Amino acid sequence: MKDRYSVTNYSVQSILGLIESEDIAIPEIQRPFVWSSTKVRDLVDSLYHGYPTGYLITWKNPDVKVKGGGTSEGKTVLIDGQQRVTALMAALAGLKVLNDDYESKRIKIAFNPLYEGEDTPFAVLTPIIEKDSKWVSDIATFFSKDFSTFRFINDYCGKNPECDPDLLDAKLTDIRAIATRQLGCIVIDADCTIDEVTDIFIRINSKGAVLSQADFAMSKIAADEAHGGSMLRKAIDYYCHLAVKPEFWSIVSDRDPEYMASEYAQKAEWLKSDHDNIYDPDYNDVLRVAFMHEFGRGKLPDLVALLSGRDFEARDYKGEIADESFERLKAGVLRFMDRNNFQDFVLSLRSAGFISPQIIYSKGAVNFAYNLYLTLRRNKDIPSTDVKRWVQRWYVMSVLTGRYSGSSETVMDRDIRMIAEQGFFTVYENVVAARLSDTFWQVELPQKLETTSTRTGAWLVYVASQVKEAANTLFSGGVKVSDVVATIGDIHHIFPRNYLKKEINAPQSLYNQVANYAYLEKRINIKIADRKPGEYFTEAKNACLSGSEYFGDLTDSDSLMTNLTDNCIPEGIFGMGAEDYEAFLAARRRLMAKKIEAYFKGL
Repeated sequence: MKDRYSVTNYSVQSILGLIESEDIAIPEIQRPFVWSSTKVRDLVDSLYHGYPTGYLITWKNPDVKVKGGGTSEGKTVLIDGQQRVTALMAALAGLKVLNDDYESKRIKIAFNPLYEGEDTPFAVLTPIIEKDSKWVSDIATFFSKDFSTFRFINDYCGKNPECDPDLLDAKLTDIRAIATRQLGCIVIDADCTIDEVTDIFIRINSKGAVLSQADFAMSKIAADEAHGGSMLRKAIDYYCHLAVKPEFWSIVSDRDPEYMASEYAQKAEWLKSDHDNIYDPDYNDVLRVAFMHEFGRGKLPDLVALLSGRDFEARDYKGEIADESFERLKAGVLRFMDRNNFQDFVLSLRSAGFISPQIIYSKGAVNFAYNLYLTLRRNKDIPSTDVKRWVQRWYVMSVLTGRYSGSSETVMDRDIRMIAEQGFFTVYENVVAARLSDTFWQVELPQKLETTSTRTGAWLVYVASQVKEAANTLFSGGVKVSDVVATIGDIHHIFPRNYLKKEINAPQSLYNQVANYAYLEKRINIKIADRKPGEYFTEAKNACLSGSEYFGDLTDSDSLMTNLTDNCIPEGIFGMGAEDYEAFLAARRRLMAKKIEAYFKGL
C-alpha cells in the first residue's frame, strides 16, 4: 500500500523562508492570531532550550491539468501548526499579527542575557522591561539580516559594564541557534481526501484535536491566490465578524481599502446597522449553505475536492473544474450575504415564533433551512410569498425530528439530491407522511417531551408555538411569552421544586421535567412560592370569580381558562397535589403535543 504521508525535518529558518517565498501557504496569517503573547514567549523558550514543539502538517494541493495539455503544480498548504509558525514569524521576523479587531500589532519578546534563575530568560515586553538596560526589548533584532554581533556586544556591555563579553557572545550564539532548530514536518500526499487528512491529523495530534472540515476548506480557499481565494476567505471572515459586532464596519472601512473596493463589501455593508442575533453565522455556516445551495451537495469534503479541480468520473484533476468551482462558490457566498435573502430568511424564522437565540435549535437545521430558502426562491413555480411558509414547515419538521442533529452531512446530502431529482413538494409530502404520522403526534412527540433538557427540539417548538399565537405568560393578562422567552429565570415550576422535594423527595430528574415548566413573571413566581398547585390555582380561580385580588393579573374566569389552555395546563390542576404529579406530567405532555401539532399544521 502506498504511503499516505512522509516525514521530514526543516530548520526554523528554512520554514520561514519557504513561507516568505510562498512555497508554503499559511492561510492563518490573514486571520486574527489567537495565541496569547505569553504562549509565544513559551514557544521561543522551548526552542531556545531544545525542547520538542510538535509536528507541523502540510498538504499539497493536487497538480491539475490545464488547457493545452500542461500541468499546474499545486501549492503546499500548512494545515496544522499555523499558530506556531505565525508566532515564530511574529517573534523572530518581526511580523505584525492581527488582533480580534483585525488591527496589525507587533508581539515583542524580550531577552535578558544576564538572567539567572530556574525560570526563563524571555518575557513579553512591558514598559518596565523596556527601560531596563539588561533586557533586549525585541529578539527579532538577533535575526535581522544586518545584525552585527560585534556592535551588539560593544553596545550592550557599554550599558551594562558588569557583563562579561565572552559570556554575552555565548548567549548570543545560543539564541541565534533558534533559527537552526529542527521542526518535524509531516507532508500528506496530494491524493489524500479530506477524510484521510483528518484521520492522519487525529492520529498524529497528541492532544486529540479534530481538524474541522470548514477549517480545511478555508485553508484551501485562502491559499488559492489564482482564483482570488484570499479575498474570498477574508470576505467570509469579515461578514461573520460583522454579524456579531456591527461596529467592526468602521474598522474595516478605515483600514482595508482593498476589501472596500470589492463586491463583497457592498454585500456586507448592511450589517453595520444590523443587531439581530437570531442567526449569527460563522464561516462553517457560510461555506455549508453556499455549497449546498450552489452545488447541490451536502458533504463539505466534496467542496475541497471540487476546488482542487477534482473530476469525479475521470478521477483526476482539471483546471477548468477548479475555475468553475471557485466561481460557483463565490456566487453562493454572495447569495448568502445578500441583505434581502438573509433578512427575509431570518424573518421567516421570527414569524414562525423563533424570536430568540435561546429557542433556535441546531445550526445544522438553520443552515439547511437557509439553503432551502435560497433554492425555493430560484424556483419560478413557487410564488415568492409561499417560500417562507414552506421553509418554516421544513425547519420545524427537522427540529421536531432531530433530522440534522449530530453528524448530519449524509442526511443533508440525501435531502438535497432528492429535492433536485423529485421536486420539493414530493419530497416534503413523503418526509412528513413518514416522520410526522399520527403515531408521531400521539406517541413519539409526548415521549420526546419526557426530558429535563430545554434544548430538546420538542420544547423549543412548543415555546415557538406560544410566541406565534401571542400567548400570555401564566396568570398574566398582558405579558407575552415573547416578552420573557430570552430570560431563563422566568421559567416557573408549575409544581414547585421545593414542594416536590419536601412531599415526595423528588430528584432533579423528576422536578425539572420540561412538562413542569411554564413562563411566568418573576413577581408572580415569588408570590406563589412553594405552594401546592391545587392551592394556588384554586386561589386564582376563586379570585377571578369574586373579583378579589390575588397574585395574578387575570380578572375573570374566561380569561383565566383561556390562559390555562394557552399554557397547556390540564383541567384537573385545581385539585392536584404531589401524589398527582406524574399523572399531571403525562396529561400536560399530551396537551403540549396537541398544541405543537396544531401549530405545525397551521404554518
